Amino acid sequence: MNQAQILVIGRHPEILRTVVRLVNSNTEWNATGCISDEEAVALFNAQEFALVLLGGGIDEASEKALGNYFKSIRPNVKIIQHYGGGSGLLSAEIYEALKS
Repeated sequence: MNQAQILVIGRHPEILRTVVRLVNSNTEWNATGCISDEEAVALFNAQEFALVLLGGGIDEASEKALGNYFKSIRPNVKIIQHYGGGSGLLSAEIYEALKS
């Protein structure tokens, strides 16, 4: 069974580590986390991600620029925002995005 590859972008290292750990607790998913826009673009170019999860702390300009870039490379990639709310909400958001 192939795992869904998920790129997690966040600005707060501790929160990013927690989100990546929570996502990776599901055996169907494999999350890779990054802090900067440059790192996110490099990872996106190097790997086939099914989903991009934008965490808190990303300013509107970066959010828009990243979303536009990702969609220009892979129009079908799913991009969702997660600003907190616990692991149950996070899982539900990911499941919903991946099935749509």
